[in-house]
Amino acid sequence: MAEIVLVDRDGKETPVQGRVGVSLMETLRDLDNGVAAICGGMCSCATCHVWVDEAWVAKLPPCQGDELELLREMSSFKPNSRLSCQVPFTEALSGLRITIAPDD
Repeated sequence: MAEIVLVDRDGKETPVQGRVGVSLMETLRDLDNGVAAICGGMCSCATCHVWVDEAWVAKLPPCQGDELELLREMSSFKPNSRLSCQVPFTEALSGLRITIAPDD
């Protein structure tokens, strides 16, 4: 099973079973300490904003287009910011460590 290491907004670290074959957001929105994902994955609201651990950034598809534009408008934007709806989760990402970004 592919696991995600989730750090919530309070700094609590929890291992979570990732759902392979769907976006990272689809796993995170079903958690009590996950993301809101108001737009349902349409890359239009940024309520699924996460910070990806530096060790994992290069292993993800590059951030671009609408995703990058939305993220750059956020006060909590960092170089390792991603919208979890734009990250397809695969077995190769087992162990991925992410932090839920604060609400903007």
